[in-house]
Amino acid sequence: MGTSPEASDSNASPAIGPASGGLGEVAALAAPLVLSQILITTMGVVDSAIVGRLGASQLAAVGLAGMWVWAISAFFVGASTAVQTFVAQHHGAGDARRCGAWCWQGLGSIVPLACVAAVILFVAAGPIVEILAPKGDVEPLARGYMRARSLGIIGLTLAVSLSSFFRGIGDARTPFIATLIANALNVVLDFGLVYGWFGFPQLGVVGAGIATAISEWIYAAIVAIAFLRPTIARTFDTRMRLPDLDRVRRLWRVGLPIAGQWVTEMAAFAIFTTFVGRMGEAPMAASHAFIQIMSLSFMQAEGISMATSTLVGRYIGADAPAVVERSYRSSLWLGTGLTAIIALLFVTLPERLIGLFTTDPDVLAHAAPLLTIGAFYQYCDSMAIVSDGALRGAGDTKWPFLMRGGLAWFVMLPLGWFFAFPLDLGLVGAWWGALIAMATLSLLLFARFRSGAWRRIQI
Repeated sequence: MGTSPEASDSNASPAIGPASGGLGEVAALAAPLVLSQILITTMGVVDSAIVGRLGASQLAAVGLAGMWVWAISAFFVGASTAVQTFVAQHHGAGDARRCGAWCWQGLGSIVPLACVAAVILFVAAGPIVEILAPKGDVEPLARGYMRARSLGIIGLTLAVSLSSFFRGIGDARTPFIATLIANALNVVLDFGLVYGWFGFPQLGVVGAGIATAISEWIYAAIVAIAFLRPTIARTFDTRMRLPDLDRVRRLWRVGLPIAGQWVTEMAAFAIFTTFVGRMGEAPMAASHAFIQIMSLSFMQAEGISMATSTLVGRYIGADAPAVVERSYRSSLWLGTGLTAIIALLFVTLPERLIGLFTTDPDVLAHAAPLLTIGAFYQYCDSMAIVSDGALRGAGDTKWPFLMRGGLAWFVMLPLGWFFAFPLDLGLVGAWWGALIAMATLSLLLFARFRSGAWRRIQI
């Protein structure tokens, strides 16, 4: 992607100096992104922590339904992140006034599909949960939570499309402020709607789902207001546009593999969660609490990955491949270094971490051994996530899609099932299968970037 003739001196490429692509630049851009990702994940964690006090059935229901809602949302969220790749490369090439148009292509072609999916999920939540959930107390609770969360899919897709624009121009502060406000509201609404505090109706598990859905829409509203600010409109030409077929095709060529990667991997993980649910309520609740703890740990890698994607796209646009490689190395060091610290907490404080979600002794007994596996799993996951972000910034999205989908479906699920049931290793065995798949993925994605194939990608 070269510099457009319409670029002006005011839109020139960011200056490239000795510190470009260094640890300091990555850390400065990543810090608010890490906080934003942690806050986004905190919505689900808050749901689980508050609902978990109601009992194992309620915690298991939120885990099962929440995983499937996210598996469906992941398609639209993943596709929306392609906006960042195009915006970052245009911005790096000094072509700022073409950045706004790409956000509208995402909004116009992805959000309508999210609307259809949300309606289908709301209507079909009953039969979906009947297939997935074990009979008993979990089934009606999971159905209500799934219906409530489906209302937020559209808002989340809007928010991610708009946030991807801001991340593409290197503005991580705006999405951070939006997620901070949305999370504060989510905490208040969770306590109010789950327990009937502050004059709200007491709705239990359903209340937690409604609280998160409302918060996702608030997140979308805040970034939408920021996107339409006059200063942003003048610099990046963010006036409303109808979908342009050529741009939509280019966006989906990059975004569809990302969407496919997210949804196939999350669907595999949802199936993984479903067969864990067949082990009983306590193992299911334990596995969900474990996933929530890990989600807070790998969100720092997601934030660094987004920063990597922005920097890789920026310096590809500026035709500086050496700085692209330096940005990747710096991101990898930062991501794996932070994850190593978190891994130490997993190994030394397992009972305290699990105790944030439940006091049920049976659930605690199942969950505590998982934290040792989690220490290794999230280290490998961090390496894979950062490598994925670098490849996404270059528009190299097909190979990560094939690698992630193939390993999830043909390694994680078969090995997890084999270790858990034929070898009778139970919950720990299932997670050993997941660890082997993740370790393999991290090495493959690292090798893909180091191969230099991204240099030949044209978006």
